[in-house]
Amino acid sequence: MKVLVATEKPFAKAAVDGIKAEIEGAGNELVLLEKYTEKQQLLDAVAGADAMIVRSDKVTPEVLDAAKQLKIVVRAGAGYDNVDCAYAKEKNVVVENTPGQNSNAVAELVFGLLVYGVRNFYNGKSGSELKGKKLGILAFGNVGRNVARIAKGFEMEVYAYDAFCPKEAIEAAGVKAVDSQDVLFENCDIVSLHIPATPETKQSINAALVGKLHKNGILINTARKEVINEPELLALMAERTDLKFITDIMPDANEEFQKFEGRYFSTPKKMGAQTAEANTNAGIAAAKQINAFFADGCTKFQVNK
Repeated sequence: MKVLVATEKPFAKAAVDGIKAEIEGAGNELVLLEKYTEKQQLLDAVAGADAMIVRSDKVTPEVLDAAKQLKIVVRAGAGYDNVDCAYAKEKNVVVENTPGQNSNAVAELVFGLLVYGVRNFYNGKSGSELKGKKLGILAFGNVGRNVARIAKGFEMEVYAYDAFCPKEAIEAAGVKAVDSQDVLFENCDIVSLHIPATPETKQSINAALVGKLHKNGILINTARKEVINEPELLALMAERTDLKFITDIMPDANEEFQKFEGRYFSTPKKMGAQTAEANTNAGIAAAKQINAFFADGCTKFQVNK
């Protein structure tokens, strides 16, 4: 089987070497398309592929139509909103992700950004500490669990809400489970977002919700840009001059947010999974999942059932 690795933003060399070893070790052929600059390059490359591994690359209906032999796409990472899952299902193409492989990297970035934030972005003025602060985690998946683990090292009080995770499972991890998003924001100094971008979550982080944060509250987003209601958050930050917004996904309204100097920071590009370790873990996991699919039809990580 021909396996295409299509990455406009390439994997690290160690990851490529690991993917190559997995794919070729199973008797399949690996084709690399790295740093491509035109969509046509992707369309041409995917035409003869039986499987494809992507990172943040867009797998649109046009791409899927060009992929006449394609049977499976694996997004190396947790999120998969860059793949048109519904259209892939129509084309009988399995879509999978690699949950958990980037989770520690994202969780560590949360605290790198938080320390930067509470120390006033290192502007020389006195800041505050994370110890004793109440941290709310919205969605208690792989990343959320790692955030909770690290937060305990800072001696923070940790709360969490997840509509799909039983309270008992949250409590078993040594975290205080709450009954709703509203209660989470009402109880916390800081809320860290780890929700996917779905019809239910898009624009859901609005002024009414964020406005419940304690004085000098911080909203930190390492999840998806689409979950933030940007116009409402802009208005709220203008009204509440104590709030900070820190994000790993540059908002559409980045220039407008920048007027809140000392209270807003965005990474230039999404950095959550940008570590050598996460890069390698996700890539090799994707290769193993493709090999398992071709070997025995395993679809354990399918997201478009």
